[in-house]
Amino acid sequence: MPMPLSKKRTMQEEYLFEYAVIRFVPRVEREEFINVGVVLYCAKQRFLEVRFAINEDKLAAFCAKTDIEELNEYLQAFEKICRGGNDAGPIGQLPMAERFRWLTATRSTVLQTSKVHPGFCADAEEMLEKLFMQLVA
Repeated sequence: MPMPLSKKRTMQEEYLFEYAVIRFVPRVEREEFINVGVVLYCAKQRFLEVRFAINEDKLAAFCAKTDIEELNEYLQAFEKICRGGNDAGPIGQLPMAERFRWLTATRSTVLQTSKVHPGFCADAEEMLEKLFMQLVA
């Protein structure tokens, strides 16, 4: 007897991942934002990475006084912390899970993250790219 579709599993194992959208909030008091990146963590694949893009035309239309260079530096700091290591400062020395929690902690600054969302994937790198294309690009 064939297995019902709802009980079939894919041949490729899927792993729990968590992600958050990175938002640029130029005026925190207004709570308006533009998505500029995604950070994704998958413990089983030992994966913590960020993808970001700065669309200067879109940002200029949203907030004419945007300091693109400063925003880029903040996003590069996210990238360094994801990679970890000595050049990522004290936070970069923490275990991967703790670095992800620090990056996604609630804060009231011009660079914020959404709430953390879970999911399952076979390939964390591929999922990060998919989420980036859906939510940012």
